[in-house]
This record gives sequence, C-alpha cells and structure tokens, in this order.
Amino acid sequence: MDGKPYPAILVTAGLNDPRVSYWEPAKWTAKLRALKKGNHLLLLKTNMGSGHFGASGRYEHIRETAFNYAFILNALRIE
Repeated sequence: MDGKPYPAILVTAGLNDPRVSYWEPAKWTAKLRALKKGNHLLLLKTNMGSGHFGASGRYEHIRETAFNYAFILNALRIE
C-alpha cells in the first residue's frame, strides 16, 4: 500500500461478523489514514449490532442504506 491520494472511502464493519472480525477494518483504516495523502474523507463505521451482511430488520437496513447514500452524496459534493 503506497501513500497516494485515495478517493473518499467509507469502511464499514459489524461487531458480530463471523467472517471478518471488527478489528480487521479498523487496522486497515488506520493504515490508510497513516499513508494517504490529501484531505479526502476516510470514515470507519462499526455497527455494534450487525453481522457480515449488515443490519438485520427492514428499517435498520433502510437506515444503513441511507447512511451510505449520504456519504456518497457528500463525497460528490451534492446537496
């Protein structure tokens, strides 16, 4: 991984994910933050109640999707 200007990145993790432990995305995000150049947004969002496929329940899934869309719109500077 080289130090270069990465685009805006949203890293998501689930505390109860049996496939990817929550510390893996946290370590990767920390490494990216140390190496990246520029001032693009780099967020780590750890959902304390979700697993590998995201939040369960209809409304929690909708809320998670809305958060992802809000991040994309913010990264593209669309109001």
